[in-house]
Amino acid sequence: MKIVMITGANSGIGFETAWALARRDYRIIMVCRNREKAEEAREKIIRQSGNQKIEILIGDLSSREEVLDIASQYCVKYKKLDILINNAGIIPGEREETVDGIEKALAVNHLAPFLLTNKLLNPLLNAEEARVITVSSEAHKAGKFEPDNLQLNIGYNSLKAYANSKLFNIMFANELAQRFNHTPVTSYSLHPGTVRTNIHSGGSGYSLFSFLLKLGRPFMRSPKRGAKTSVYLVTEPGIETLNGNYFVDEKVEDPLEIAFDREKCRQLWEISETLTIKWDKTL
Repeated sequence: MKIVMITGANSGIGFETAWALARRDYRIIMVCRNREKAEEAREKIIRQSGNQKIEILIGDLSSREEVLDIASQYCVKYKKLDILINNAGIIPGEREETVDGIEKALAVNHLAPFLLTNKLLNPLLNAEEARVITVSSEAHKAGKFEPDNLQLNIGYNSLKAYANSKLFNIMFANELAQRFNHTPVTSYSLHPGTVRTNIHSGGSGYSLFSFLLKLGRPFMRSPKRGAKTSVYLVTEPGIETLNGNYFVDEKVEDPLEIAFDREKCRQLWEISETLTIKWDKTL
């Protein structure tokens, strides 16, 4: 039986992805921040799918310690992981730092999936075929990679913070594919479409970006439709030849050119290691 871990699985795209895969009889590990909401979502998935193999891991992805705890709890119980879906994300408001002193959009949207994936590499490598799927966005095309200003201490705005983190998602997914080529682990990133979700609720304070998204909600696609490409990347056989690619509507698309720049992807990986695995709060 294949095991799927999904972050941000109690609502929006994450919930619809979990529900769709539960119907296909996968064992689902829901990573959520709020236990009450997670339990409610779990019960709904079980009731609607008939699949009892739905579990919850609670943790705040803005905290390095809690991300490590999620990975540790999983590794104690399971020896393999077939699918990891890095789905959770936020649209920030005003600039905010986490308990670890990291700009919050960078921490939740990029560093959390980077750290979680790295800490789950052993169970991923133990799977016959493992896939790491990272939810990005077409907003990445407004992003920039500025190694000396990764946390936007200079020139912060919420759109820039979000767009940068979504660019980093694609760079991370591509670099992961390169580093683990010729292993059972493959890696993909995707744009789910502009979806009616509560992603804007992850940051505090007002931002024009999140306000405009709220205004546009009636014209956005449903979370169920937004989950289609994630579900496709889990279930579609034979996509290993497309390792490292970026998908839109279940098809390979070209991201911003820098997203596949080998040197810049390597540089981002090394900075991310310093901010998480080799943790140095001074950066």
